[in-house]
Amino acid sequence: MKLTNKLTIANKRLILREKLWPGLKEHDVWDRKKKVGFTTIPRTLPIFMAIMDSMSKGKPVSSVYFELWCRAFDEHFVTLNNKEDMAFHSGFMGQRGVQVWTSRLDILNKLGFIKFAPGSHGPRSYALIWNPYEVIKMHRKKKTPGLSESLYNALVGRASDIGAEVDI
Repeated sequence: MKLTNKLTIANKRLILREKLWPGLKEHDVWDRKKKVGFTTIPRTLPIFMAIMDSMSKGKPVSSVYFELWCRAFDEHFVTLNNKEDMAFHSGFMGQRGVQVWTSRLDILNKLGFIKFAPGSHGPRSYALIWNPYEVIKMHRKKKTPGLSESLYNALVGRASDIGAEVDI
């Protein structure tokens, strides 16, 4: 898509937004171009999260994956040095919070969404976040239980809708 088309679409959407919510102030919404503390995510992330939860055998892992994604920079890896905070931010609290969070990390690793590297914080000191499209493609080829045809087709459809140039 050409930049001029993008600007035209963005301007049209801003005009529509003003009609729908007149008087909206700049601070009322989050502008990723003017604020810090944001990350880029694939628009298909909600479907990826549904797929990984469906393959994790009743132990949802998507909140852990999302927390990792939010901590990653463009190098696509995370230092796992504050397990208590990361567990809490993933929704796992209390005495067993870190233990449950660690078990969900292990599931993500086993499913191939992340890969560990050892370091000063033990065998799980770092986590590399693999390209989720490639991980799903691998699971589709292996016919992994939990990856339903409907979820896969939803991913393919959404990727097409947003113009994602992926081979899945």
